[in-house]
Amino acid sequence: MAKETAPAAAKRILLVDDDAEIIESLRLALEANGYTVLVARDGNQGLALTERESPDLVILDMMMPKRSGFLVLEKLRRTVEHPPRVIMITANEGSRHKAYAEMLGVDDYIRKPFPMDRLIASVKRLLD
Repeated sequence: MAKETAPAAAKRILLVDDDAEIIESLRLALEANGYTVLVARDGNQGLALTERESPDLVILDMMMPKRSGFLVLEKLRRTVEHPPRVIMITANEGSRHKAYAEMLGVDDYIRKPFPMDRLIASVKRLLD
């Protein structure tokens, strides 16, 4: 008998974050909901994995080493023919950052700390 989350099993999510604890908690929650999770620990690795793996969704931290979430989002929207949906997560409180992310085409913008069900609801909404 297939689990209720079986339709999500084919959906692949790339986590791009440099915080190991955040990656681990997000990975566990997403896998518990039936998603396949890929991990990149900086912006450059995130871009390379997106090009190679074509995930359905990217969860992108704003502040990272090597390349910020903004630069990753900008490059994805400019160079990838069918860019994945993108959720940006950030501890930054500034509304200018949110406006800039929206201008770049982010699908959702979530401020840390956030309840995990808020993120899972956004993932489900964007992937359904």
